[in-house]
Amino acid sequence: MAERTSRADIPSPVAPPDASVEGTDAGAVGDRPDSAVVRDALGVGIAVGLSGFAFGVTSAGSGLTVLQTCALSLLVFTGASQFALVGALAGGGNPFTAAAGAFFLGVRNAFYGLRLSQLLALPRAVRPFAAHWVIDETTAVSLAQRGRRGARIGFTVTGLSLYVLWNLTTLLGAVGAEAIGDTDAWGLDAAGPAVFLALLAPMVRTARERAVAAVAVLLGLGLLPVLPAGVPVLVAGLAVPIVLYGAGLRAQRTTRGNDR
Repeated sequence: MAERTSRADIPSPVAPPDASVEGTDAGAVGDRPDSAVVRDALGVGIAVGLSGFAFGVTSAGSGLTVLQTCALSLLVFTGASQFALVGALAGGGNPFTAAAGAFFLGVRNAFYGLRLSQLLALPRAVRPFAAHWVIDETTAVSLAQRGRRGARIGFTVTGLSLYVLWNLTTLLGAVGAEAIGDTDAWGLDAAGPAVFLALLAPMVRTARERAVAAVAVLLGLGLLPVLPAGVPVLVAGLAVPIVLYGAGLRAQRTTRGNDR
């Protein structure tokens, strides 16, 4: 008599690997083609890298030499912090205050690094060099990919293209600013803030983010006449806890109202 086959003996079909799971390696189902990742990464790197020209002009206009300007881009390489530093210096701010504001803006990259270290899983020997490229753009491109291979390609191409182009256009902007003399007469002193706002605007999507931006603007502009240059930028950072505290209060009121 033939032995009966139970349901447990029938092998279940193996589900395809989920490419969205963190750490998925190359070849995962649904992973984007390498050419598509490279194209998007180059687009971001070139678009943002060209704004290094504005930084070079702004930095030279604030009194920094070409060598100092290029050193900032080579060694710091975080656009928002660089613009904050030279902007505070241009406004007559204390160098230590300007550096503090730039430092606090750059702290966010440390949190990016915590996320990317798990996603990219780079060899230990490479991590110190890769850390220099952990910025807004490389993080955004890496996190947009579906697998580890795509994330690594996106991070590398974005970082390399942006680093090379940013430093090249920084040099061109600084040399050009020295050649034309007074940048204020040409209105180039507004180039830095304009580029900074252009980079920031697409990131403000939700109502809470818009509230943070609005409170930060009110704090910064309101305190500008009474505080030393550079300090209002630091105080504007309080917009985040202020908005979060207000959101918490509204959530508590809503909960109490539903309980009644």
